[in-house]
Amino acid sequence: MAGAQHLKLQFLVRGSNKAWGAMTTIKKKLLFVVNQPAFFLTHRLPLAVAALNAGYEVHVATQSGPGVEQIRAAGLIHHLIPLQRSARNPFADLWLFCMLIRLFRQLSPSIVHLVTIKPVIYGGLAARITGVRGVVAAISGIGYALQRNGTLSNLLFGLVRLMYRLALGSLNKRVIFQNTRDLELISEFANLKADETVLIPGSGVDLSKYTYLPEPTGIVVVTMASRLLKDKGVFEFVAAAKIMKDRGVEAKFRLAGVPDPDNLTSCTVADLEQWRTDRYVELLGYRSDIPELFRGSHIVVLPSWYEGLPKVLIEAAACGRPVVTTDIPGCRDAIQPNVTGLLVPTKDPMSLANAIQNLATNAKVRQTMGSAGRIWAEKQFDIQRVVAQHLEIYDVLSHLPNAEALNTRQ
Repeated sequence: MAGAQHLKLQFLVRGSNKAWGAMTTIKKKLLFVVNQPAFFLTHRLPLAVAALNAGYEVHVATQSGPGVEQIRAAGLIHHLIPLQRSARNPFADLWLFCMLIRLFRQLSPSIVHLVTIKPVIYGGLAARITGVRGVVAAISGIGYALQRNGTLSNLLFGLVRLMYRLALGSLNKRVIFQNTRDLELISEFANLKADETVLIPGSGVDLSKYTYLPEPTGIVVVTMASRLLKDKGVFEFVAAAKIMKDRGVEAKFRLAGVPDPDNLTSCTVADLEQWRTDRYVELLGYRSDIPELFRGSHIVVLPSWYEGLPKVLIEAAACGRPVVTTDIPGCRDAIQPNVTGLLVPTKDPMSLANAIQNLATNAKVRQTMGSAGRIWAEKQFDIQRVVAQHLEIYDVLSHLPNAEALNTRQ
């Protein structure tokens, strides 16, 4: 009898040890919700791979498009969601919201990381409904919706303000901002506490990929690389190129990027044809070799109307190239004014041309700014530093009690 009890006890101990082992090997699930697969690859892939290596089971939800197979090839689990960035159809947005609720319930992620405005708003609301343990919301620029100019935009401002307040209401959250102005504005109307916000300037740059080389010899090359949108300042860039040519200043202007049909401010095919005819700028189309493109340039330009913190500016700095950009939140946070680059007003081609000419005709100033830019990138924007900050946030949130438990206690 005693022997039988001993065997039974051994069985129970072994069984409990196996159960405990299974519990300890369960991976925490991290789910990214991002608009485009291409954006995820350029802005979040190093972080996702680092999380995977840290033991997370990493899922990525995006709309369809080029890049999905590359996401899967990195060992990440991809989910297709019906996300249309510029859709004005409330039924499409409602369908997206329902699909996110369904996905969150299906996966039961430990943490959801929401990037850009629609994932933050609809994903934040879905996370509250489904009781996701931890929510990371990345505010990558407030954009047009929070620019208050006229009656319509004031109404839109009020609506987006309300949506942010509701979406960022999860108890266990960290809201990541790229510049101080966005942090102050959204913290105010979303009632965010200081310990719920984190300032991380940009998505980082791989300093081993974006390396410094002395500028090339020959004619000065001025490069802009972005989506071809009006609010990226593309028309101002082309106008500045014309002004420079009319002044007889020798410089070659190159424009890398393609239109974005889903964006209401996208340049049109007719715009591109006109620029090809005028020949003030060289249209390069889509380029994946941005490090080489910048190292083959003397000056990098981004005359945006609004930004979070433009990745292209910190990439240019890492390559040791001075930048000319606009004096707006995000852009001004990406440079050291008059040290690593120059600031100009928005929508002002003449001021843009003057700043470009200043650098194009003064090699010593240009090269000094470029060298300072590399030091600035190493100090502020190293991808390893940015990844470590995010992993620390994940670790903190994954060890907090889940939202349902907190709600029960209150």
